[in-house]
Amino acid sequence: MIRVLLDSCTCIELLRGRAPRVRRRLEKLAPDQAAISCITLAELQYGAAKSSDPARHAELLAKFCAPLSILPFDSVASTTYGRVRRELERQGTPIGPLDTLIAAHALSLNLMLITGNLGEFSRVRGLCVKDWQG
Repeated sequence: MIRVLLDSCTCIELLRGRAPRVRRRLEKLAPDQAAISCITLAELQYGAAKSSDPARHAELLAKFCAPLSILPFDSVASTTYGRVRRELERQGTPIGPLDTLIAAHALSLNLMLITGNLGEFSRVRGLCVKDWQG
């Protein structure tokens, strides 16, 4: 059963080998307990494509993603996105568009979002966010 959703910045730090605490915590989870959003995967694939060595980075990304579940963005997540974006805009505290999608995805599935970007994600009411690097 999936328990945590890794956000893009966490995945990037893991791919770069700069998140040993996160890696240790992930290793303590059962293989089926960690996932990424298809939105995060799209961000990571964009990063690989624009890198200086797209083929090598695509291969590293495939290996990184192999043990993770890739979650589709469904109609429940879409409805949650609309509500979250509206609330953030009304409060005058919007976050980045892709971060809003990822937050809504985690919220719609009642998953803990693992991120190093607490400043933005903590603005989303009801979202459980943790920084495993600190």
